[in-house]
Amino acid sequence: MQLGILDMIGTVGMLIFALPVAGYGIERAVGGDLLFGAGFVLLAALMVVLPQKLTTPGDIPAAVAERTVGGIVSVDDDETE
Repeated sequence: MQLGILDMIGTVGMLIFALPVAGYGIERAVGGDLLFGAGFVLLAALMVVLPQKLTTPGDIPAAVAERTVGGIVSVDDDETE
């Protein structure tokens, strides 16, 4: 999966919020509350993974445009060189 520059900036922004949550979860797990700590680590992982995997209403116009352009314009591998 290739990320564009805006996707990378969004992922870094999400990591800014997810890393402290994961750190708190690890701290709680080491402190003896394993279930609570694991829940926070799982929450932090979902904060990073879900926005990349789910289709949001803002992604639909871009997906439709990409599919339309891909159907109209065909690029042969031999002609690109």
